[in-house]
Amino acid sequence: MPTTTPDPLATRPLGRTGLTTTALALGTSSLGGTTIPPAHDVPEEEALATVEEVLRRGITHLDTSNQYGDGESERRLGLGLRRAGGLPDGVLLATKVDPLPGGDDFSGARVRRSVQESLERLGQERFDLVHLHDPERISFEDATAPGGPVEALVALREEGLVGHLGVAGGPVDLLRRYVATGVFEVVLTHNRLTLVDSSAEPLVADAAAAGVAVVNAAPYGGGMLVRGPDEVPTYCYRPAGEDVLARVGEMQRVCEEAGVPLAAAALQFSLRDERVASTVVGMSAPGRVARTLELARHPVDDATWARLQELAAPGRAGVRL
Repeated sequence: MPTTTPDPLATRPLGRTGLTTTALALGTSSLGGTTIPPAHDVPEEEALATVEEVLRRGITHLDTSNQYGDGESERRLGLGLRRAGGLPDGVLLATKVDPLPGGDDFSGARVRRSVQESLERLGQERFDLVHLHDPERISFEDATAPGGPVEALVALREEGLVGHLGVAGGPVDLLRRYVATGVFEVVLTHNRLTLVDSSAEPLVADAAAAGVAVVNAAPYGGGMLVRGPDEVPTYCYRPAGEDVLARVGEMQRVCEEAGVPLAAAALQFSLRDERVASTVVGMSAPGRVARTLELARHPVDDATWARLQELAAPGRAGVRL
């Protein structure tokens, strides 16, 4: 990895799509409030101000989903974009297709409805990028069968409603199967390419070989890599193993000795990886946008990186997802 402090607003190519993205992307999973720990409400005006601040700061990748906040995140993002005069030129707005909240219908027909719902909420006529979201909710065989979600996404691309297709989810081996189909140009992985978890490495290697862009989400692992294991003893919202707790605790001590926020190291771990086109960070308050940019730019010396890399090397030991 390069040792210079990364520029979170640097423009990078999004694989072979012809699209570009800033190294840092806005994640909107909590823009409409969230029940994921730590659960919290987000006032609508604060959410809209966050969208305005993101655009003002020059972040050009907005990541959302049909199902975030049961559609409220998309609605607020769309309202924020309209208040800003529309989607600015050069800004990538990516959404994801989902079943209805509380349902399990992931058919091709549902995918079409999901895209239409998102278009209406976000005030768009088409999307440059749409992801198949959390495909672990359906078998690979059903997903790729005639009438399934993959066929519907391909048809939507052929019809011009969608420019490029991505797949976004958790299980690494499953995502590798989707990358191998050749249908998808982007893969979004979460919680599996962080300071304490390298389990996405085979997926990243597959994507690089296929010219598929990698988008990395949740670089903080749900909060542990921000506040440390004493305050957040979970990783990806589940109890972490003793090995992970011990390694992150040592990482926290290394960072404190160097005067570096643990969150800065966690974020830059992803930003520094040249294989990652963009890193998605959830932000639901204007101040969080400014703080995230500060963390991305905080100097981390080479000696500190060397110590952190040694602690990061074991990968996912002790994490069970």
